[in-house]
Amino acid sequence: MAGMTVGTGAFAAVGQDSRDTRMLALVRVGHTVVYLVMVVAILVLLHAGVTAYAGPWLWVALGLLAAETTVFAGNGFKCPFTALAVHYGAEKGYAFDTFLPERATRHTFRFFGSLMVLGLVLLALKWAGVLGVADVFAPGA
Repeated sequence: MAGMTVGTGAFAAVGQDSRDTRMLALVRVGHTVVYLVMVVAILVLLHAGVTAYAGPWLWVALGLLAAETTVFAGNGFKCPFTALAVHYGAEKGYAFDTFLPERATRHTFRFFGSLMVLGLVLLALKWAGVLGVADVFAPGA
């Protein structure tokens, strides 16, 4: 088979398409998991803002949200999973990079960003004593 280069031709294209399909599925699974974890983190933050909860789950949620915000801002306010999904052949649209329905992801940043800010403001007001603060936050407690 002189003159044939390994990895070229129709079979290489099929192999690459299969690899890209698998990688796209992995990206979509990863993005869906991160999305759901971030939703839970925002709900924990909101719960803390309303109830003055200050347990370990609040600190985990705050750490996750800080990391997510840092990655998002560091990537030019674009999700890095989206670029990966496009790289591996995803079609452009609202829900091409997760396994969630479009109606659940269309307004993600606006909706969950607002909830995160609301949770942080409520929590800050609780800690500052402006809103009723549970005994856990009282001086000397």
